[in-house]
Amino acid sequence: MSLTSGQLDEIAPRVRRIVARNPGFMTGPGTNTYLVGDGSYVVIDPGPDDPVHVERIIKATAGRIDAVLATHTHPDHSPAASSIAETTGALVMGRPAPEHGRQDAGFAPVTVLSDGDAVTIGAQVLRALHTPGHASNHLCYLLEGTGLLFTGDHLMQGSTVVIAPPDGSMSDYLRSLARLQKEPVTRIAPGHGLTIEDGQAEIVRIIAHRLQREAKVVERLERLGRSNLDALVVSVYDDVDPRLHPVAKGSLLAHLLKLEEDGRVTRDSPDANALWSLQNP
Repeated sequence: MSLTSGQLDEIAPRVRRIVARNPGFMTGPGTNTYLVGDGSYVVIDPGPDDPVHVERIIKATAGRIDAVLATHTHPDHSPAASSIAETTGALVMGRPAPEHGRQDAGFAPVTVLSDGDAVTIGAQVLRALHTPGHASNHLCYLLEGTGLLFTGDHLMQGSTVVIAPPDGSMSDYLRSLARLQKEPVTRIAPGHGLTIEDGQAEIVRIIAHRLQREAKVVERLERLGRSNLDALVVSVYDDVDPRLHPVAKGSLLAHLLKLEEDGRVTRDSPDANALWSLQNP
């Protein structure tokens, strides 16, 4: 099965997914907007402020939207919140945009959600889980009693997510993944791509992938001695299309910063051209 812009599918009882009109290099088929409820609705990740997409959301819910939730404030996830709120009177919920990174500064939650907060839709309850890593303000939402987790960009189908400092943190990302292993998660409704049917297996796979990449960073530094980001990305991501290397540099820096926190690597300066090396080669 593939996804196309405007596609509307039921992925669970009283849960539908509609794909925004923003397919692309970083967004895949487009941002997934989720409509949770029956009679009254909560919208998760309204997507870009595209009038056609907003109209589709309002039509699919008959305008009966109680709340609009964002997983985070990257511009492919949250900007349509204000248009939906203005049209329907829905409350905007989530966490404000952080200072760093490519953020939707216009996202203005009426209710700021903290870890563990509950949002009720009729007989259904969404529980907010603070999962920093991809973004410092990132939330996942667990639909209580179903095992369905709305993961935004914390986990996505078909690819790994970019962890780009200074707002992104590999240390936080791995801790957030480990935290989800302790939650009753069985299925994943990602911000991009199809539903992932074995949620816990996917979490294990992504943790293993990140740790394997970290080990490769260490191995390549051991081989190269000292290296800057431009040279190191070519070596560490030699299994990735070179056209992706500019994006991969963000995740590489996140790995290096984690290794620096762990006392395993060091750098000769704080600037972007720093030379990195093993702490005790």
